[in-house]
Amino acid sequence: MGRMTDRALSFDSVAAQYAAARPGYPPVLFDTVETLAGRSLAGARVVDVGAGTGIATRLLRERGAHVTAVEPGPGMAAQLRRDLPDVPLVRGTGDALPLADGTADLITYAQSWHWTDPTRSLPEALRVLRPGGALVLWWNVADPDVPWIAAQDARLRSVAGDGAHGGHGPRAATPDRPADAGFTRRRVHWTREVSLDTHLGNLGSHSIFRVLGAEATAAFLAAERAELLSVFPDGTVEEAYAVELAVTRRGPAPE
Repeated sequence: MGRMTDRALSFDSVAAQYAAARPGYPPVLFDTVETLAGRSLAGARVVDVGAGTGIATRLLRERGAHVTAVEPGPGMAAQLRRDLPDVPLVRGTGDALPLADGTADLITYAQSWHWTDPTRSLPEALRVLRPGGALVLWWNVADPDVPWIAAQDARLRSVAGDGAHGGHGPRAATPDRPADAGFTRRRVHWTREVSLDTHLGNLGSHSIFRVLGAEATAAFLAAERAELLSVFPDGTVEEAYAVELAVTRRGPAPE
């Protein structure tokens, strides 16, 4: 877990780039969250863990939720505070939430559950949730059925041994024994059009490039620009995502 923690904290070096280039989430995702959680986000007490620069935090607030952000990285937390100065922010991780028992209606992990140890983070979430509350996990996973995305993923794996398209989702959407936690899964498809610069900024903000190093990253992104201009000659990239969503609810208090 030490190696995983180091890789997770590597985002601090690209916090501004992360905030500017990473995709958000479609409204239908939050509609689905409300359906599976059995309650509206409006007025809900939500803890957004691994909040990063606050991409999901902002959207949850726009749905009327009262959000507390939890983020371990100093650089990411500083960016969140600049962008969302009135959001309560605590430093910590999902493996040891610095929060009292039974204080949250929902606990959300947007792109961040795979950085935790589920044998610790799942009990912690259930401790902090109120009876009937929900633990909600999701990932933007680039759609591998789109040919140019599949080709880009193959190039990434050839140089870094890993993808950079949110591929943790299907593998890490639940703990090792998902039936024990009663997760319900959904998949939500959506797209966004961005400039080639924004797409490459998004790509370069992923943790595999912090491991790969600055020189190799610059070389890969320069080659990728040429590859993508052959697919999108006008410089506008249509990114296609399938949001992998997993929700489990804490049982009611015993009578």
